[in-house]
Amino acid sequence: MGTVLIPIPDRDFDPTEVAVSWRVLTRDGHRVVFATESGAPGAADDIMVTGRGLDVWSALPVLGAIPLIGLALRANRDGRDAYREMLASNEFRHPIAWARATLDGVDALLLPGGHRARGMRSYIDSDTLHRLVVDGFARKVVVAAICHGVLLAARSVDPATGRSVLYGRKTTALTWAMERLAWRLTRVTRFWDRDYYRTYTEQPGQARGYMSVQSEVTRALEDPADFRDVARGSPGWWRKTSGVARDTATDSRPAFVVDDGGYVSARWPGDTHTFATVLSRKLV
Repeated sequence: MGTVLIPIPDRDFDPTEVAVSWRVLTRDGHRVVFATESGAPGAADDIMVTGRGLDVWSALPVLGAIPLIGLALRANRDGRDAYREMLASNEFRHPIAWARATLDGVDALLLPGGHRARGMRSYIDSDTLHRLVVDGFARKVVVAAICHGVLLAARSVDPATGRSVLYGRKTTALTWAMERLAWRLTRVTRFWDRDYYRTYTEQPGQARGYMSVQSEVTRALEDPADFRDVARGSPGWWRKTSGVARDTATDSRPAFVVDDGGYVSARWPGDTHTFATVLSRKLV
């Protein structure tokens, strides 16, 4: 069995990508170590836990507690149950600080995601975590990244080469199609915070989608074709790309995971069971 280090931001991480990964790994007998920026227990994006805050009436008394759009975008019951279990776990309640995190005795580094800018930017932009990710690839521990966690890896530049650690790797990440769909929807329903679903937005003169996760990750790769997505028309294409179906502990059909040897990647919360299981099997 192995030890897995999971760095997360102090707030706004995705509950499913962290908690389901934790549950899969610990149930398989692996040891999980959490690291937060402050060294205090983190907190997930509350909107992704409750679903409240994504409807046009969200700011109103009483009505604001009734989610509609949020029911579709928040963590599903499995993800919420895993999050509640994780909150009570000893490892989650006693994280280490990013500055104290090392890969000594660690077999895998798992980079989860989230999208809310207020918490995720400190994580994705952290020089401390960039160095940790570079060290992970250099030591050849297994690195696993999902959703915006792939963006953290893409921004981690190896000083020996001047290139991203993902250069020469095959990867997936949150696709622009998925990111754009959720962004368009929440721009209308959460009109007072129109970019809630975009961690980074385009500057004047940049093409639409230039700062999307897929675009930035692709720019870090050796070949744009190294960014992998579900091929249109392939078996199960709609199930895998609709943003509606999510995998479970017993059904991996909706998931899309790229296994590039010592590096594993996935797109969004709906891939997490399969993603964490692929990582777990590498540590046995």
